Amino acid sequence: MRLDRTHRPWIIWTAALLVLAGLAYFLGGRSLHNGISGGSIAGLIFGAAGYGLMLFAALLSVRKKFTRWRIGRAQTWMRGHLWLGLLSYPLILFHGGFRFGSGLTFTLMLTFSMVIITGIGGAVLQHYMPRIMTEHVGYETIYYQIDRVQAQLAQEAEGLLSWLYRKHAHYGLLVPASEKIHASATTLVSLSEESGDHLREAYESTIKPYLAQRRAYRHELYDGRRAKALFVELRKVTPAPLADVVDGLESICTEKRDLDRQSRMHLILHGWLLAHVPLSVLLILLGGIHAVMAVRYG
Repeated sequence: MRLDRTHRPWIIWTAALLVLAGLAYFLGGRSLHNGISGGSIAGLIFGAAGYGLMLFAALLSVRKKFTRWRIGRAQTWMRGHLWLGLLSYPLILFHGGFRFGSGLTFTLMLTFSMVIITGIGGAVLQHYMPRIMTEHVGYETIYYQIDRVQAQLAQEAEGLLSWLYRKHAHYGLLVPASEKIHASATTLVSLSEESGDHLREAYESTIKPYLAQRRAYRHELYDGRRAKALFVELRKVTPAPLADVVDGLESICTEKRDLDRQSRMHLILHGWLLAHVPLSVLLILLGGIHAVMAVRYG
């Protein structure tokens, strides 16, 4: 979700509500000897409003799960989740008089702070990461299709390397045309057996394992500079008529590298949810327990 002009009304209304709540807090606190606390009427109002906004923000996950429900647009829920969720934090601070307390209250506020921090971090990532992905991933595909595309790349590379030695006056190498665009035509060239072995050895030991491994972040071919150096050296020991094959393999490795980069960026883009969602669930539970104990023992 990008933070574009459609967020402007939400920002304005959230800021206005925050200003009103702040005025109510400071004006109301002046009339109380010890200021606003969680047990005061004003504190209870702030607490109920803050917890209500927390519950609303939590309903986003329910709205995502039941997509057939025609209750508002998904983007509207996302904007409400972001800005009203942020507004709930100062309201809860007003509720407790900016005191974190101890025991359950301290745990609750610590959890709430972590939810807000991870939420802001996620919003920043969702705003900037798509642009970064567009700039650094040349061959972007649908994330859930990456495994299938990777398998196709591996098959394409196998097709390029399906050459047969033919003994004639010299050793011959038959290079079949690929069904893809990486190899242009079937070529029969004369070369030494050692020359052909360089290409196959590089393929079997380096290129093929890289194409077969998902998220091969530590492989040398994931590093663009090292990959370029490898193919430069490979061209030096490979006969010129096989240049199309080497170019095709390099192009395939480039596409595979883009798939790996996309996988890594996707993990970064959505990895914050692994912390944000469980913390949010814990927050709602702790908030409910806190409210019950406050009513029962307050």
